[in-house]
Amino acid sequence: MIAPFAAREAFLDWLANERRASPETVEAYGRDIADLLGFLSRHQGGEPDLAALRLADLRAFLAHRAGEGIAATSRARQLSAIKTFLRFLARRHGLPPLPLGGLTGPRRRPPVPRALTEAQALTATTDSFEESPAMAARNRALFTLLYGCGLRISEALSLDMRDAPRAGTGLRVMGKGGKERVVPVLPAVETAVAEWLRHRGHAGPGEPLFTGAKGGRLDPGVAQRALRDLRRATGLPEHATPHALRHSFATHLLGGGADLRAIQELLGHASLSTTQRYTAVDAAGLLETWQKAHPRAG
Repeated sequence: MIAPFAAREAFLDWLANERRASPETVEAYGRDIADLLGFLSRHQGGEPDLAALRLADLRAFLAHRAGEGIAATSRARQLSAIKTFLRFLARRHGLPPLPLGGLTGPRRRPPVPRALTEAQALTATTDSFEESPAMAARNRALFTLLYGCGLRISEALSLDMRDAPRAGTGLRVMGKGGKERVVPVLPAVETAVAEWLRHRGHAGPGEPLFTGAKGGRLDPGVAQRALRDLRRATGLPEHATPHALRHSFATHLLGGGADLRAIQELLGHASLSTTQRYTAVDAAGLLETWQKAHPRAG
């Protein structure tokens, strides 16, 4: 029988000295294995027999941790630590290997999108930190397009001159998986793009709508850095990114009473469940408003 707590110490020594894991990882994995061994001691009524360990025991441990309110991310890390520990014991101590591939961790919920306020979105689409008037006009046009039409940055940068948005005319966008959609264009979007095109000068219909300093198609990294510089200069929050403008488009539409199915079509989401994440954003905004305004909130 393998002494469980001696096995834990040997495992942590291997992690630190052979795997060169960081002290933080060694400490975290040590806590995770100690939690498991403590649970097994109570579960089996004595010193745990690792050689007799079953997948059912591990599932019971994970269910126990979930019942204690441990976050999914922490339980996923614990499962990773346990799998590494058991594989170590199988290789170094002859422990019968378990079919660990059949043991799956908790599903991680996608993060709730963080939208900008309407005032912050206005700052992101009207201010500029560029010395060049042309680059300033380009950035304003791009960010206004992202917020005004809900485009992904890749979709906006793939547009050509023939696609220049015009108010009253739907903008055809090629989204993920080659799925095409048509989104309406606000006058503010047309105005911002027209201002950029005055700086861009004449170009053929197949040339890129948004270009970099050297004339080629604008790289998304350049656009991301431009908004990063702008948020640092204007005090916008750290989550003010090109994709946050798309989030804000959806969140502000939802807050204004738009139908969720319509927002799904405008965003080009294949599944309504993806669009439904925005309801959590709006609910959070409603709660914040209630807490600030309701006389009994305090």
